[in-house]
Amino acid sequence: MGDNFDMTMDEFLPLRDVVFNTLRKAILTGELKPGERLMEIHLANRLGVSRTPIREAIRKLELEGLVIMIPRRGAEVAQITEKSLKDVLEVRRALDALCVELACDRINSDEEEMLKEACDEFERATETKDATIIAKADVAFHDIIVQATGNQRLIQLINNLSEQMYRYRFEYIKDENRHDSLIDEHRIIYESIVKRDKKKAAQTARLHIDNQEKSIIRQIRLEQEQTANKKK
Repeated sequence: MGDNFDMTMDEFLPLRDVVFNTLRKAILTGELKPGERLMEIHLANRLGVSRTPIREAIRKLELEGLVIMIPRRGAEVAQITEKSLKDVLEVRRALDALCVELACDRINSDEEEMLKEACDEFERATETKDATIIAKADVAFHDIIVQATGNQRLIQLINNLSEQMYRYRFEYIKDENRHDSLIDEHRIIYESIVKRDKKKAAQTARLHIDNQEKSIIRQIRLEQEQTANKKK
């Protein structure tokens, strides 16, 4: 188990929620890796809490599909599978295309300026080579487009899906060979929205997701090969 994550206390949240949020973030960012066992005693000692909030957090993480229970082994971080990836991205592809089309109709001048700045900020973020910073900048870019739709139900759906997307996005962001393409795709999406070119915007939004899927599947298969080779 890595030593990269720490618990940040929040006076407004019950301890069990703080523990849940901490473990959840560690899984989503890859600090707790797929297949890693979640030992209650170890986590309790690490976070300085009793085993009860750890147990409650693990149960909630299991309901979210981020943790699986293995007979005679206990809790493990769920693997990133091609099926789970495709299920999430299939929905996200359709919603992202809808978002950019609605943004073409509804975005205001302030949001256009924010989107331009988010493009620039993402490009600067890639220069840091820090996956956490890059992922945050990527989320910020897409969030502006989502908010520009003005559709509260759509915003809610995207927010729920974003939590699951983060895990895959992080895997994608780690592939530095894709950074230039990501920058270009963001620019084209921004320019298409400003020009009110719905067709181009939706087409690029779908391509953006398709490229993510291909890249992450390559990484999943590579990791599976490496794991299989280690067992030989």
